[in-house]
Amino acid sequence: MFQVSIIIPTLNEASILGRTLRQLTVLDPPPVEVLVVDGGSHDETVAIARLAGVQVLICDRSGRSVQMNHAATFAKGNILCFLHADTQVPDDLIAVIERTLADQTVACGGFISLMRGAETTRWGISLHNYLKTYYAPLLFRPHLFFKGLRLLFGDQVMFCRRIDFWDCGGFDEALPILEDGDLCLRLVRKGRIRQVNRIVQSCDRRVAHWGAWKATAIYLYIGCLWGVGVSADYLKRFYEDVR
Repeated sequence: MFQVSIIIPTLNEASILGRTLRQLTVLDPPPVEVLVVDGGSHDETVAIARLAGVQVLICDRSGRSVQMNHAATFAKGNILCFLHADTQVPDDLIAVIERTLADQTVACGGFISLMRGAETTRWGISLHNYLKTYYAPLLFRPHLFFKGLRLLFGDQVMFCRRIDFWDCGGFDEALPILEDGDLCLRLVRKGRIRQVNRIVQSCDRRVAHWGAWKATAIYLYIGCLWGVGVSADYLKRFYEDVR
């Protein structure tokens, strides 16, 4: 029997977290729990999460890898689903996860991410994000691509079995970015990585801040350098936090 724990890492997400948590209340079937793990917010993030009635964990260090690993140690479910605070999911999220992982050859899954703002949908960037799930591993890790590697990122709502997550060491806490792609490289040893043919919607705030052309250039630059082994610490300087 599958039991899904949804883990949401937060840092100053008061402007958007409430909407995400409200949407999770209508999931059918529901998750076994929703864990918000905060990395030291200075706004009302924690208060909003507590008011919503979800379990709140306070992490003594910030950083998605650290926070998500911390929450995973408390999770009750045998399936872990990592959800960004600015991402909206379909009402049948849990059912989709269960159907995907019912296939024992699949170790990890994620969705097609559609990037949207208040007044626009980023069709071009969303298409590129869809395609890089396939072309990035094909170009940079072809031997793993043909074993089932697909490169997923956090805004695609990654999910996997808890036992596989810990067998692979969880997220690498030394990585400031691209911890999700790194996890895919290790989880493929357990089975195929699958991009499910369903959509989740992510906020376009980073693209709105940078502009579409600059954002596309940065994504390509970071992706290519990461693919050839450039340090994530170096790449982080091009990937500023945007709230």
